[in-house]
Amino acid sequence: MSSSNYVEFLNIDKSYDGRSLVVDDLNLTIAKGEFLTMLGPSGSGKTTSLMMLAGFEAPSSGSIRIDGRSLEAVPPHRRNIGMVFQNYALFPHLTVAENLDYPLRVRKIAKGERAGRVRRALDMVQMGAMGERKPAQLSGGQQQRIALARAIIFEPDVVLMDEPLGALDKNLREHLQLEIKHLHERLGITVVYVTHDQSEALTMSDRVAVFNAGRIDQLAPPSELYERPATAFVAGFIGENNRFTGKIVSSEAGEYGVRTEDGQVISVSSSAAFSKGQPVIVSLRPERLYVDQAAACANRFSGTVDEVIYLGDHRRVHVRFGENATLVAKIPNAGTGTDIAPAQAISLGWNSRDAVLIPA
Repeated sequence: MSSSNYVEFLNIDKSYDGRSLVVDDLNLTIAKGEFLTMLGPSGSGKTTSLMMLAGFEAPSSGSIRIDGRSLEAVPPHRRNIGMVFQNYALFPHLTVAENLDYPLRVRKIAKGERAGRVRRALDMVQMGAMGERKPAQLSGGQQQRIALARAIIFEPDVVLMDEPLGALDKNLREHLQLEIKHLHERLGITVVYVTHDQSEALTMSDRVAVFNAGRIDQLAPPSELYERPATAFVAGFIGENNRFTGKIVSSEAGEYGVRTEDGQVISVSSSAAFSKGQPVIVSLRPERLYVDQAAACANRFSGTVDEVIYLGDHRRVHVRFGENATLVAKIPNAGTGTDIAPAQAISLGWNSRDAVLIPA
């Protein structure tokens, strides 16, 4: 079995009513040691896919394998999979050490070895002094660290995480994202992570599978998802974007002219092939818009500032142009000296390589 297809979803369908598919022809391979995130809105099929891998749901058709072994007849407790849930799922009547000892005890590991593993797992999640406490005596972040330690203490083949940080506040969530990422890098474990939080997926993952209505719209590393979204859904779901709809009117050496619905022609670079007259969507990230250097850009728009929102490290500037169109720009507060106020006339520019062409 190649390490590049360690976990396999092969032609997986899942329906609860026999008519509509919650997961629709899912084909996905995950490499040994990879951190793969299933990202998507509620109802997109990501959690159902995770639950089928865990064994808590059965596929309506298709096959799931780990290391070449079909899981069809394997019950959840025999799949050697670690699970981390949003609600921690710790035993309240047991101490932290006893919670970690439990999965080792049910696997009939010798008592002496169990004690050593518990100590190492506590140290690994920086909770070495907390072994005798009960879960109720811990903060939410501490409980989640213990839940993570319990999921990896028996050396599972795969660790599954279902929205594990969703109940934590923003600062703690961001801190634990990095802790989990670093733990994954140290241990080399295979992780399948489910979230609807785009920044979480971008921060932690080797690759991200973006789910939409039961299917994967795009599977790619975080930078590619953000910089080169393959569909309009991915462009809209991953971060902010400005969107133009139009048709290709010219093409020369990877430079395309797009006439937008309001009659403007904009220039976009793309390595993909598009034909003249083809309907397209142009996706442009707000941070790719320039104010100071607008005159030097291939594409320039003039408009009126509708609103300026101060967000600490940057300002979000809404600019109205034409009759009903609006562009959103992110202007960094980095000593540019650019003074921007509502009702002010403004020019915005961007280069042809800064936008993405997507088939409509």
